[in-house]
Amino acid sequence: RFEQFKTVYRVAPVYLKKITRVEGLLCLYFLALLVQALIERELRRAMKREKIASLPIYPEARECEAPTTGKILKLFEDVQVLRAWQGGRRIHTEQPALDDLQKELLRLLGVPGSAYQVREG
Repeated sequence: RFEQFKTVYRVAPVYLKKITRVEGLLCLYFLALLVQALIERELRRAMKREKIASLPIYPEARECEAPTTGKILKLFEDVQVLRAWQGGRRIHTEQPALDDLQKELLRLLGVPGSAYQVREG
């Protein structure tokens, strides 16, 4: 995991005047690594529990036996909510359309599909 400190997060020497700020910054990096590890663990456990050998998350829908958080999040990077406004009023909201793989990943992670639906109001 700490290999990701220098590659993914590009942690490098920082010049902060107070040690508490350095500690706080490193705490945030640690929390990011922890969340990343928990996502991977939860997905891999769910795959094992449901006897899913691999998921098609690589380009060209190639199979992956041990999905990483980076690959998982990459699949959701284009998910967005579009809102149209006119005269200060919201006139339309377009909900994100999740594909079957995204829905399957959410199900395996225990995230309800409603988490990606915006309520009007």
